[in-house]
Amino acid sequence: MLGAVETRSVSPVFVGRADELGTLNDALARAAAGEPQALLLGGEAGVGKTRLIEEFATSACREGAVVAVGGCVEIGADGLPFAPFSSALRALRRHLPGELAEAAAGQEEELARLLPELGESPRGRHDEDGTARLFELTVRLLERVAADRPVVVLLEDLHWADASTRHLLAYLFRTLRSGRLLVVATYRADDIHRRHPLRPLLAELDRLRTVRRIELNRFSRSEVARQIAGILAAEPDPAQVDDIFARSDGNAFFVEELAVAARDGGCAGLTDSLRDLLLVRVESLPESSQRVVRIVAEGGSTVEYRLLAAVARLCEDDLIEALRAAVGANILLATPDGDGYRFRHSLVREAVGDDLLPGERSRLNRRYAEALEADPTLVPADERAARLASHWYHAHDAAKALPAVLDASVAARRRHAYSEQLRLLERAMELWDTAPEAVRADLRPVDCTEVYPPAQSGECAGTPLRYLDLMAEAAVAGRFSGERKRALKITKRALHLLEDDGDPLRAAWFWLQRSRLVESQGLGDGWQELATAQDLVRGLPPSEVHADVLANVANWLMVHRPGPDALQAAERAVQYARMVGARDIELNARLTLGGLFVESGDIDVGLAEVHEVLRRATQAGVAYVMGRAHVNLPSNLEGVGRSLEAVRMLHQGLELTRSLGLLDTEAWIWGNLADSLFSLGRWDEAAEAGDHSERVGQSAKPRGFRATIHARLALARGDLATAGEQLARARAHFGTHDSVPQHALPLATVAVGTAAGQGRLQDARAELAQALRIGFPPGTHRYGWPLLLAAATAEADARGLPAAEPDRAESVGRLRETARSLVTNVPVWQAHERWVRAELLRAEGRDTPDDWSEALAAFEPLERPYDLARVRYRLAGSLLARGGTEEERGRATELLRLSRATADHLGARPLAEAASALAQRARLTLARAAGPAPLAPADPAEALGLTSRERDVLRLVAAGRSNRQIAEELFISPKTASVHVSNILAKLGVAGRGEAAAVAHRMRLFPPETATAGPAGRAG
Repeated sequence: MLGAVETRSVSPVFVGRADELGTLNDALARAAAGEPQALLLGGEAGVGKTRLIEEFATSACREGAVVAVGGCVEIGADGLPFAPFSSALRALRRHLPGELAEAAAGQEEELARLLPELGESPRGRHDEDGTARLFELTVRLLERVAADRPVVVLLEDLHWADASTRHLLAYLFRTLRSGRLLVVATYRADDIHRRHPLRPLLAELDRLRTVRRIELNRFSRSEVARQIAGILAAEPDPAQVDDIFARSDGNAFFVEELAVAARDGGCAGLTDSLRDLLLVRVESLPESSQRVVRIVAEGGSTVEYRLLAAVARLCEDDLIEALRAAVGANILLATPDGDGYRFRHSLVREAVGDDLLPGERSRLNRRYAEALEADPTLVPADERAARLASHWYHAHDAAKALPAVLDASVAARRRHAYSEQLRLLERAMELWDTAPEAVRADLRPVDCTEVYPPAQSGECAGTPLRYLDLMAEAAVAGRFSGERKRALKITKRALHLLEDDGDPLRAAWFWLQRSRLVESQGLGDGWQELATAQDLVRGLPPSEVHADVLANVANWLMVHRPGPDALQAAERAVQYARMVGARDIELNARLTLGGLFVESGDIDVGLAEVHEVLRRATQAGVAYVMGRAHVNLPSNLEGVGRSLEAVRMLHQGLELTRSLGLLDTEAWIWGNLADSLFSLGRWDEAAEAGDHSERVGQSAKPRGFRATIHARLALARGDLATAGEQLARARAHFGTHDSVPQHALPLATVAVGTAAGQGRLQDARAELAQALRIGFPPGTHRYGWPLLLAAATAEADARGLPAAEPDRAESVGRLRETARSLVTNVPVWQAHERWVRAELLRAEGRDTPDDWSEALAAFEPLERPYDLARVRYRLAGSLLARGGTEEERGRATELLRLSRATADHLGARPLAEAASALAQRARLTLARAAGPAPLAPADPAEALGLTSRERDVLRLVAAGRSNRQIAEELFISPKTASVHVSNILAKLGVAGRGEAAAVAHRMRLFPPETATAGPAGRAG
């Protein structure tokens, strides 16, 4: 940490801040107990943030904590990528060298992107998940270092933080789970204007319950008096306190400046502003010291002594004398490591910097740049490229700035600082036309961007750099950093430039980028852009671009329109990738191909292919393919009814994605886990998995996963209002721009069930009709069967309702015809086919116990407890409907007992109530007791708490009567009928008359009056 510095203007008395210090100490105590803590400390410039942090750090060290400080570094107007984290990790390496080396073991190359002292960071092509992997490794490194001792990481001056630092901090605060770690980040609150890039991060962190924020206020008059007394070592005159308090407005730094100026007889009373006061202090220095101070002001937050000497061009004795005067006047301070100098407060630096003349500023930047070019060892190696680029840019020398800025962009990319890379590349594009042609002709690309084609065949580094190459790098950097709008603008400009260029391969590459960007931002499904790219490469010789386009086409078709075209595209992508040696593209295309084999019915071949791809991707360390395989393979297993295998695979996938930092992939895995857990009847775990998906996801789709699973659970548990709310949320998150069967069909199933449960059969039919218009492409039968089942069940439950009769025969016929077209290639869908067939027969009043026994026999070997319980209930109802022998009644009793037990365990209230109601009507006792139990009431309406009059009213409501018609039939007033209806709705826990009618019909409260209306004792 920054050591205490004895200065005349810093009060030796620590004034106030008892509450804030108490909060920090409480956080340290919690962290020491094993509960990691995160705090934000904000306040205006000069209010005392650094003094509070120093006081706390000193106290924490006394308590045995290891304290590591890192500050955001400002170079001109540019932040240095990951600067505070690099500094903090260096401090930990000094204090705990063995522990940090052990914690980083096996991941030194990746972590070297933040701490170069750990080794050489890997080179080569980057992928979209590289930053997330680095972030995950960094968080786990800090957790491991803090496993056995309290560690405090203090990150200062977030208002200067680069985008990559902000993203890493957000990731750290979101994912910190273990360790005795306390992270405190400070920022200057008065700098956070509406467009400041830190503002969205603060809003995001405020929503995290694990993050506390401390706002540091100005001093009160009494605190100002205590501060002045500490500085003067005597009680101040009350009038002087009033004057300083009025002029400083309680800002601690300005109190110090005014108090010292007044004590030393300075002209504080004559200055027009506090800024002038700071400059007066500087102007009182000798001329050589003023010159050095101005040089330091333009050099960044900290300037190394050797660099300062090279820029100042003074003899060493004169430089030291000039520095001594500046330090003695408390304008400059020596850095804690004794290697350089910084301003005592950033406000002084800003005042001096603002006072520089334009020509003076550019001249100083040129001298800094020339010094760094002459001797690169003047600054740390990991900072040199960024600092040199900044100085040449602010020196307004395009010939020097363009190569330097490109070098800095490469350095940022190697550190996965893609936001900084994008900013630097945009700066390079700005400089391109003003740089001399000779300079541009000598530039070479470092490597190829993804599969972006070089101008000629051969190595990328051997071809001249073109403006389009910069745009390609910038487009990818924008995508990797999440700046997709900027990336989309860049691709649009590039495609405009390519219109008359006659370069179809490059154009195809940019169209492919555009497809990804359009789809990821919800601006479309990306197909038009992909199709354009495919047209451009058609007929061209094999290339990586060609293979990548085909691989993306195959994947898009698999998700949106699976079938022969998708299979053909995947096979061609594999073929082209092999021809050009594009291993990663080949593995990705083979993964798609394997999934398509499974969906087309060649299950064993497809699963074997996916397993082989996963094995090879793991050997080669292809993180993206490894993550995608742990999404797709469990989905394939779930699709063929092997849910337990899917869950095991998904748990492995969670460990993998966490270790690699693949956040969005982890979110998809949580979403798939929720589906498989729902199938297995582990509903509470499924809900938690859905919540995790939303928590870690970086896009809208994981929020859709969570809403979908909660909608399914709410429907199964009888909470129709919540099911409707979650259904609407899921559809909003998935959007209408990119409808895919794997999202749309499960939501249509929920919509049908919810509408039917609320008595809106026509809405349920409309939902089904919409889904049937789209159809069921090959491989989507896994979503089609549950939808047909929901619709068939709705038709069967509504049999006998007058409102259901119109279009009934047509609807049932359409369902039966559609069911014949769906695949039943594995036991789980064979079981669904039997179930749908039995429900359709029930909708026509023609189902028999044999139909339901056949369905039950199909479900009994499967891992589907809820489905099994529902089929058992149906079979029991069918056995009891025809009177039933004692043997059949005994079997029905056991079926209902098992069904209700499962329903009770799952919290499936509608099924539990239906089973109980059926048992009550049939005078069956479901509970196993030691002695005889009293018979259940014959009328299930009694169990609902309905009075005799309310039962009569509900019967008429179920028949579709209005309040006036009910009043006429029961010889009561319409107002009394309305009161009865309100009471009934409350007792049934429903929102409207249609839903009440549906409940009555489902529970068979009012059996048909004649035998020809259908078998008695049926429940929904």
